[in-house]
Amino acid sequence: MSLLERLKSAAPEDWNAYVDHAFVRGLGDGSLPQAAFRNYLVQDYLFLIQFARAHALAAYKSRTLADMQAARGGLAAILDEMGLHLRVCERWGLSAADVEATEEQQATVAYTRYVLDVGMSGDLLDLQVALIPCTLGYAEIGRRLAPDGIDAVRADHPYRDWIAEYSGDAFQQAGKAAHDWLEDLGRRYGSDARFGELVGIFGKAARLEADFWQQGLEAARAGA
Repeated sequence: MSLLERLKSAAPEDWNAYVDHAFVRGLGDGSLPQAAFRNYLVQDYLFLIQFARAHALAAYKSRTLADMQAARGGLAAILDEMGLHLRVCERWGLSAADVEATEEQQATVAYTRYVLDVGMSGDLLDLQVALIPCTLGYAEIGRRLAPDGIDAVRADHPYRDWIAEYSGDAFQQAGKAAHDWLEDLGRRYGSDARFGELVGIFGKAARLEADFWQQGLEAARAGA
């Protein structure tokens, strides 16, 4: 069993609360309130800024050229995602200036700073375990929301562009690269003695992902 599958099996409630959150189900069937999605779009861009920093930290933590190249690939994927994200924001009437001028909300700060703290205090495997729920969770969600491909999603679906981004080949390939690197790091630096600690990091990151979805729903209910 891969390290990822072992982590998911050891923290099933945390993982399922994230990938099967009400926000995700609303994205899939189109019932998600648009106010929740707008809040999410803005906060997710601010989130990605901090995750770019975390991938840069991964390069710093690397001790081999191969790891530095893998970290660079992850950073490039995040920066590409940020560009795509801003284009989605613009289609929703949110300019880059407006997005960048918005303050981070509590769940955004909690999650991103947790990942950066894990990276600063731990090693490269710790950091990748903290990062991986984001990358591979979104890849799993993208596949789940478009199991037959994006062409099978109705043209008037309000969140079709978002689903297309995360179910598309580019993001799925980025997810595969991240998964491969996790497994490689696990073989080199993992051990049975460390597994409980890694589960704790993984589960916490997944719970913070669920809190990030919930933040969007609560903002919509509050009229934000």
